Amino acid sequence: MNNNIYTLEDRGIIYIHGEDVLEYLQNIITNDITKVTDSMSCFASLLTPQGKYLFDFIIVKHKKGYFFDCERKQIDQLYKQLHVYKLRSKVEILNLSNEFVVAAISKEKFLSFKNIKEESGFTTKYREDPIVLDPRNKELGGRLIINLEKLYLSIKKLELSPAASKDYYDFSFRLGVSQLNTDKLQNKLFGIECNFEELNGIDFKKGCYVGQENTARIKLKNKLSKKLLPIKVLDGVIKIDDQVSINKKDLGKILISEKYPFGLIKFKDENFDFDKKLNCGSALIKVLKPDWLK
Repeated sequence: MNNNIYTLEDRGIIYIHGEDVLEYLQNIITNDITKVTDSMSCFASLLTPQGKYLFDFIIVKHKKGYFFDCERKQIDQLYKQLHVYKLRSKVEILNLSNEFVVAAISKEKFLSFKNIKEESGFTTKYREDPIVLDPRNKELGGRLIINLEKLYLSIKKLELSPAASKDYYDFSFRLGVSQLNTDKLQNKLFGIECNFEELNGIDFKKGCYVGQENTARIKLKNKLSKKLLPIKVLDGVIKIDDQVSINKKDLGKILISEKYPFGLIKFKDENFDFDKKLNCGSALIKVLKPDWLK
């Protein structure tokens, strides 16, 4: 990635601020909003009361409120869901997706800024705009949230070269971080099965939040037996809900079937092995093992 910059047009921005914003967010998201400062951002999610996945986002402090960096195709749904929990809270929720853009730069470029720490979520500013070392996995590099009108001048001043976002998403897929078509995951798996613990998206020490009870139970009773993992198609075509198996033993199913496919896989099953070729409908696949999976 080096000096490339990737404009992520499939990301959207919601801005939340107001007198009750800290309490409001702390009661609904999986991470601890008090961790988020001018120098630290976080990854978090919003779950159903049963602990199932709904949305995930990166939260960045901005002025007296917070940017939510989320997949753009989910922005309208997220905006509505945030209003459901607003009730009488004194907060304002704004969809700024037409005003701000998200762009990614390499970790090396991020570390070239002054007074930087190589720490996931570390945040600095460039011309008053926040740049974050990705809180999910620092290898994903920095993320710049910037007004669209200022983007091209910043690209020039930082001596960056615009590049196709495909390269960025190829890299993210190899890291095992799902960022596209996440709407296909809604209500299909528990948030903790989305690797949110490994991607720094859950704080098990904070108080209650929506979906906290089942999330904590799965963690404390060591009942996590399935994970969302990237899929490499070796032959044929896969589709959503195709069963993954070997020797007629069920090992999971496909949840995202598009260009960057992911499946919910029983990674602890005695029949499962990352080195094995698996059946998936009429196709043949392998499950890829991210570096963060021990």
